[in-house]
Amino acid sequence: MRIFKNRWFAKFARDEGISDERLCKAVKDAENGLIDADYGGGVIKQRIARLHEGKSGGFRTIIFYRHGEKAFFVYGFPKNEQDNITRADVKEYKELAKITFALSDDKLDKLIQSGAFKTVKSYE
Repeated sequence: MRIFKNRWFAKFARDEGISDERLCKAVKDAENGLIDADYGGGVIKQRIARLHEGKSGGFRTIIFYRHGEKAFFVYGFPKNEQDNITRADVKEYKELAKITFALSDDKLDKLIQSGAFKTVKSYE
């Protein structure tokens, strides 16, 4: 399983103190069937707890996810600042997920080199 975060999400995670280890746990939960919301088309929402707190008041993350293959963290928000994503957001994320999953490994490597995506350090 390869895990990535886009440039925007990398800044969000850094600013909010969300470690790569916690991102890996969110993906591991999804791999084990513990998905908080499955919007279809490879788009899921996973909750991530704030440090030393529970998930209910923590962060929501939007992930482009393919079981056993790849996960891309693309958006996140604190629960206290945004209730949820809209149907229009879901539609756009599904379209973007389709494009993202169609990337060849070479193209993905080039996007990583350019800084558009970063590899999430694995903690398995």
